[in-house]
Amino acid sequence: MGQQAFFHAPHGGADFIGLRKQPSGATEIVYDDGVSRRMVWRVSGAPNEARLTDALRVAVGAVRVVPTLHDELRKRSIAVERIAG
Repeated sequence: MGQQAFFHAPHGGADFIGLRKQPSGATEIVYDDGVSRRMVWRVSGAPNEARLTDALRVAVGAVRVVPTLHDELRKRSIAVERIAG
């Protein structure tokens, strides 16, 4: 993955969602609501960066970020495993 991608909710919320790459090479999605919830998912396989970034962009623009994220990942056939939160 050449770039990291981070998004903040445009609707005035503190929601944050981003991608990070671990030293092991694993790609992870991080979500934080700015108050009490922080969740991390590991992306399975070799993800397509453009499809993954598009899914995050759509999700952070929604009122219900986490359910929308799961829907967008499913639409794009991107498998994730929850590892924290």
